[in-house]
Amino acid sequence: MEFSFSYYIGLAGIMVFTISGAIAALEHKEHHHDVFSVFFTGFITAIGGGTLRDITLGNYPVSWVKDENILWAIFVGFLLVIFLPKVLTKLRNELLLFDTLGIGIYTVLGTRIALDHGVNAFASALLGMISAIFGGVIRDTLMNEVPFIFRKEIYATACLAGSVLYLILNEFACEPNLNLVLSASLVVSIRLIAVKYNLGLPKLKIF
Repeated sequence: MEFSFSYYIGLAGIMVFTISGAIAALEHKEHHHDVFSVFFTGFITAIGGGTLRDITLGNYPVSWVKDENILWAIFVGFLLVIFLPKVLTKLRNELLLFDTLGIGIYTVLGTRIALDHGVNAFASALLGMISAIFGGVIRDTLMNEVPFIFRKEIYATACLAGSVLYLILNEFACEPNLNLVLSASLVVSIRLIAVKYNLGLPKLKIF
C-alpha cells in the first residue's frame, strides 16, 4: 500500500502533538503524573481535534480507530518524551516547537479532509481550525489551565489564516503538497511572530 507525502506529514503531526501533550503533563507542578496519565494526556492532545472533525463529518470509524499507524505515531511520541524529556522540554519551551508544528500540520490536513468529504469552503476552514486546536483545549482543560484560545496571543486566528490560504491556493490548482507546506508554514509563522512580539486581537468590551 502506498502512502502519500501528506499522510506521513499527518503522522508527524500526530507525533508532535503527542509530545506536546505529554510534556505539558510532565511540567504540570500541581498534579502528580504517572506513566499512564502522561501517555493519556499526550494521546488526547493528539487525537482530540481529529476525532471531533471526523464525528462532525460522519467519518466512521474515526481516523485513529481505522488506522493503526496513528497509534504507533502516538506511541513513538510518548517514548521520545520518556527517554528524552529534558531535550524535548527545552525545544518546546524555547522554540514552541511541538505546539506550533502540530497546529500548522493539523490545520491544513483538517481542511483538506473536510474538502474531500464535500464540505463547503467556509465549513472546511472551521473544521481545519477545530482539528488543530481542540486537542490542546481538552489537554488544558484536564489540567485546569486556561486554553490557548482564551489567551492573548494569536492562536486560532493563525489556524484560520492557514486554512484560508490553503483554500485559495487550492482554487488556483496549486500542487497539493506545495500547498500543504505553504499553508502550514503560514500558520507556524503567524504563531511564532505573535508569541515573539506578544501580539493579540483587540479585546471586545461590553458597553
